[in-house]
Amino acid sequence: MKKIQYYISALLLVGVVAMSLSSCSNEKLGPSIFPDEDEVLDPTSTTYKLDKYLKENFLDKYNLTFLYKMPDVSANMNYNLVPARYENALDLAVTCQYLWFEPYELMGGVDFLKAYSPRIILLVGSQAISSATRQPVDGLTEGGVKITLFNVNKMNADSIDLMNKDYFHTMHREFANILRQNKTYPTDFNTISVGHYVPSEWRERGDEISSEGFVCPYASSENSVDFAETIACYIVYTDKQWEDMLTYAACGWHKDKNQYCRYYKYPGNDLTEDPVYIPHTDADEKKIQTVKDADGFIISRYVMEDKVRVTVYEVEDEDGIDGVAAIEQKVAYARQWFREAWGIDLDALREEVRKRQLPENYNIQALRNRVYNIN
Repeated sequence: MKKIQYYISALLLVGVVAMSLSSCSNEKLGPSIFPDEDEVLDPTSTTYKLDKYLKENFLDKYNLTFLYKMPDVSANMNYNLVPARYENALDLAVTCQYLWFEPYELMGGVDFLKAYSPRIILLVGSQAISSATRQPVDGLTEGGVKITLFNVNKMNADSIDLMNKDYFHTMHREFANILRQNKTYPTDFNTISVGHYVPSEWRERGDEISSEGFVCPYASSENSVDFAETIACYIVYTDKQWEDMLTYAACGWHKDKNQYCRYYKYPGNDLTEDPVYIPHTDADEKKIQTVKDADGFIISRYVMEDKVRVTVYEVEDEDGIDGVAAIEQKVAYARQWFREAWGIDLDALREEVRKRQLPENYNIQALRNRVYNIN
């Protein structure tokens, strides 16, 4: 009996819906709840110039939606977030075009970016803190189609060093992640540092990680991250930053009281006393003096402490890894992958990015004018 009642109820429901649709078909429909592009780009809106710039330079050109007003449906509800300020969003949009999209377009073409760039870039004004690690999250890639950048309200577009550190390093890494999800990178890359990845400990590492063949601590978390970080660091590091990293990679490191150090320090010249370790910083490096022989070879290093000359000895590299060779081998695989999978010269891409970062070429006000001068 109950089944018969269910069938009757279902038939009645279908009938009601059919009648409703029939009656509605003769009525004039009201305005759509989905505004068309002309309604979104209201010339009287205070955000019109930026919105038009984003539509013309990202949506129309690359089929990429650049979001900065942070609609709820786009934000990760696991974080307590606030939208990006208009001025900061504008700065990040124009620098994205100048330092990321234009160099890749020069190397790979518009069709390459249209096919493989993220479909959505979302800017978030506040910082996101991971609930698992309680550490800040600088950026996220979701499904290979969306990149979210956090802490935009703290950005300083006048400093290219800070922009690289806080944003473009992340962008190039996350774009490399998207690309490797589309075309596999050489599996031999994974054999270079096998057995040396530390998924749960990389946050505790510093410059010493380069001695084990990693370009940065995060690269030591797993091989796919290592690949993406190698590409990102190779592209955005200045010549000095890259050379310093290779210098650290060639050094010996010693861990004392959870502090990695590059040098032994002995009081005076008495080698019978227990050594005290000097953590390496730029300031410590500047304090270390060298004595050379007539042929220019270093015969000793020392520092002056309390007007006492203290001899300094380098720590032997005992990890059994040639850090410089490992890093250079990883870059070679990345270079091969870019050439064979994408038809892109990684070194030419790197050179283009670096050229644009030079003080004589990076002018944030000129970049802002790309938006300000829109009619």
